[in-house]
Amino acid sequence: MLVAEVEDDSGRIKGVRPLGGAIEFGESREEALHREFREELETDIRIVGPWHLLENICQHHGATGHEFIFAADIELVDASLYERDEIRYCELDETAATARWFGRDRLRDAGIDLYPTGLDRLLSRWRD
Repeated sequence: MLVAEVEDDSGRIKGVRPLGGAIEFGESREEALHREFREELETDIRIVGPWHLLENICQHHGATGHEFIFAADIELVDASLYERDEIRYCELDETAATARWFGRDRLRDAGIDLYPTGLDRLLSRWRD
């Protein structure tokens, strides 16, 4: 699974999350997923699995956040990305970001949290 680092306020990596982003007004979830990968990794994707819906309620600086996440299995059209251990890219706001390939067991063994909450349970059928 290709995941991006999630930092806390001090810049320490507290976990990882799959790549993706927000759905823009008038955009379908499919269009949003394709757009996000073109923007972040400059590659097209193929959606190869069913859609899943996760609801994430969290606390950040004393405020409650609430989001719905649509997730699907994909394949990257640019196969060379599978050969790279680390992929550096820029978010739309030009924030530098790093993505890495991880298996679920490797995340668990390293004590790295996987976001959003509930994704690990959804992936429990998946093997490294």
